[in-house]
Amino acid sequence: SRRSGIAGALLREAYGQLERVGAISTEDADRLVSLGVPARRITITGDTRYDQVWARTRHIERAAALLAPLRGPRPTLVAGSTWPADEAALLPAWHAVAARHRDIRLVIAPHEPTTAHLAPIIDWAASSGLRLARLGSANAITADVVLVDRVGVLGDLYDVAQLAFVGGGFHAAGLHSVLEPAAFGTPVLFGPHHEASRDARLLLDADAALTIPDGAALASTLESWARGDVQWRTAGSNARRVVHSGLGAAERSYALVAELLR
Repeated sequence: SRRSGIAGALLREAYGQLERVGAISTEDADRLVSLGVPARRITITGDTRYDQVWARTRHIERAAALLAPLRGPRPTLVAGSTWPADEAALLPAWHAVAARHRDIRLVIAPHEPTTAHLAPIIDWAASSGLRLARLGSANAITADVVLVDRVGVLGDLYDVAQLAFVGGGFHAAGLHSVLEPAAFGTPVLFGPHHEASRDARLLLDADAALTIPDGAALASTLESWARGDVQWRTAGSNARRVVHSGLGAAERSYALVAELLR
């Protein structure tokens, strides 16, 4: 919208006054030039979120009370920031695969952990014959489904995952962060609505993620993972490399500001 006729005319002079601009990518730099930023004032600094998620993997407390019970040999899928539309595809697919692979575990963290959002998941587990426990409870260690009923812990939970499902891809709001699981070397699944996510495109191009069109495809993908197909170990390594390749944006951004201040 900022590049439309009226907005472009109103904002071009303001963009032209910017003295230093850090762009995430060449594509973003081109868009900034089209808005009126002089190309000579633009530096490709990268995305500081890559530094942020990488730092989190370095400082996580792996012996923390919430994480320790979830460590071990059980194959674990962490589904993060899910909406009901995501769960409509995920939960039936999970149930179908869990019936054949009783050792796998689902940790699910709804985007909005309200009572209204958690209740249908609790009812689904009960009707499916799956043992459900809330994160932090004594039964979490043996549960088939661990329900995350709080915010602020999802980034750490990806450390116990062998596979991640990131919500928003079946929801109109769009895909949530795929970098957090990727930084831990975890391959990522998500729904079809990911066009606006540069990070998702990078992971897909690196064979570090899969986009899932519907529940049937998700069930097939989960079956492959539950069988231990070797592709998932390779995808996890690829995911970690994608995040590592984006490091250094914080330092470059600092240098940009320091140069301007001088």
